[in-house]
Amino acid sequence: MRDKIIRFMQGRNGPDDLYIFLFSIYMVLFLINIFVDLKFLDVIELIVIVLMFYRFFSKNIYNRNKENKAFLKIKRQTKNKFENIKNYFKETNYIYKKCKKCKATLKFPMPYERGIKKVKCPKCGHKFKMIVLRKQKVEVIKKKM
Repeated sequence: MRDKIIRFMQGRNGPDDLYIFLFSIYMVLFLINIFVDLKFLDVIELIVIVLMFYRFFSKNIYNRNKENKAFLKIKRQTKNKFENIKNYFKETNYIYKKCKKCKATLKFPMPYERGIKKVKCPKCGHKFKMIVLRKQKVEVIKKKM
């Protein structure tokens, strides 16, 4: 039986990143649909499942790889946008901003006071204003005598 499945799957696309993303969308829709019984969610679930199986069993690997590469490009762009927001709250000594001209992510040291600061991109020389919303934390450690 195992050999038959292996022979059947030869030359087919199989699971990739887009398949996994579609599966996770299906699971989220399924869980929502358990609590909120809506007919259009059933239709969307069905469309997602058909698309998943079509991609999984497709023999046109070249087109499926093109679709997967386009998905990964969009995923990478989206991840980079949220990475700056994550770094803003995680890092307390630096501010991360994106240059509007060259799209480079810049790392600036935290200024001592709040307000609007003028900065210059070291890559392209583009000047822009940066809003600083928090002060740098200064700790004083007292020694016990």
